[in-house]
Amino acid sequence: MSENAHDHGIQENLWQLRCHFTWGLEIEDNAVPDLERRIMEQIRFLRTRYNIGGTHNLLAYVKHLKDQHEEVLQSLREAEDLVQREHADQADLRSLVTWGNCAWVYHHMGRLAEAQTYLDKVEDTCRKFASPSHYRLEFPEMQCEEGWALLKCGGQYYERAKACFERVLRVEPKNPEFSLGFAISSFRLDYDDENVISLESLKRAVRLNPEDAYVKVLLALKLQDVGQEVEGEGYIEEALNSTSSQPYVFQYASKFFRKKGCVDKAIELLKKALETRPDSSSLHHQLGLCYRAKRCQVKDATNVNPIVESHSQRGQERENVDRWVQLAIKEFQETVKLKPSFEMAYVFMAEMYAEIRKYEEAEEIFQKVLCMDNIADPIQQDIHYRYGRFQQFHIRSKDKAITHYLKCLKIPEMSFARKKLISALEKLAKSRVNQNVSVVESVSLQGLSHELQGEVKEALLCYERALRLTDQLNPVF
Repeated sequence: MSENAHDHGIQENLWQLRCHFTWGLEIEDNAVPDLERRIMEQIRFLRTRYNIGGTHNLLAYVKHLKDQHEEVLQSLREAEDLVQREHADQADLRSLVTWGNCAWVYHHMGRLAEAQTYLDKVEDTCRKFASPSHYRLEFPEMQCEEGWALLKCGGQYYERAKACFERVLRVEPKNPEFSLGFAISSFRLDYDDENVISLESLKRAVRLNPEDAYVKVLLALKLQDVGQEVEGEGYIEEALNSTSSQPYVFQYASKFFRKKGCVDKAIELLKKALETRPDSSSLHHQLGLCYRAKRCQVKDATNVNPIVESHSQRGQERENVDRWVQLAIKEFQETVKLKPSFEMAYVFMAEMYAEIRKYEEAEEIFQKVLCMDNIADPIQQDIHYRYGRFQQFHIRSKDKAITHYLKCLKIPEMSFARKKLISALEKLAKSRVNQNVSVVESVSLQGLSHELQGEVKEALLCYERALRLTDQLNPVF
């Protein structure tokens, strides 16, 4: 057989494997550094008994994207060693993904003999377990590893990750690892604070993984979202008293305290987490949100006590607000430097620039994020909603605000941003009617807001009024 024919045969067999090279993991070049950092952090600080070899496999794939072949092979050796130690009784089954990755890497390096060696290892295992395919064996743990890989690679893969864990739970409904993966992916997809889809899965994951502090803080956050903050605080205390996965516990506990209004406590926890994870885009983003919240607290305190004794005191209060805004901007800048695809960090940064009346900077940042691709529907809605508010309240362009509110509504996903948008559109339409501005359009928008809230009778009354107004403006002679 010629070398080209042999290479072609190997390629055909490679595509039958189930591994990181065949799972459709498309990572943008600018997202690779942040993904690599996150994987390295998880290897060092996330204490879990699950997917240990899988994390090294994913790191190998990321190293491959950077053409670092020797580092790839080192990560794959570590993955194989971990499987031998942690799953000695299932070493051949648990090594299938690693062997598949090895075959792909050696093929990319042009080392066809080594690639064939690993293909043979996979084929021998498939034969041993009577698989109908030479190079593919269906078993839950492999599907689970695919789910973990998808979950770590970004929001565009969360639905697929959830589906992987859902499938394996049908086979083993009480498996602690499968339950944990399903709960985390459900939590990541739960964009609506009032949605309780992930609540039961998180409770089940905590029952099956009572020592896992990480999933406890996720459950605490979900309980807080649905108005059960006291119960959630109990899980936060349990997690903080554990030494397991502390940098991650601190990160999510800080979010709990920020939402509770204890912003100083949140900042304290984030600074502790940053001591071990200084290059975490998520931590810098959360710290930016805390500084943004401090700015709100200072403004609210000023509004509660509006009597100011001197012009100098008013200046000091404005300076205090601006200081928190500048700190927030600095953290959001660091966030997008570490993760250029972090859409909402751009949005919050733009809002902070608008707060200090730097409208050109805010507009430029908003335009950058509005032009981004592959954004999840709920996040797109939030972007259009916030840009609409920027136009309405800072630029005073109600027409542009309406344009982006309507763009948000064209996205059918039900999310918290969409609910806020409907309310904002209703208020804006009402004010325009009261001011006698574009009355037909404004009354129609009132009808649309009623329709979207299921208020059919009120919507019909508005649409009928809009038609009457149209007839009055355009009489037929």
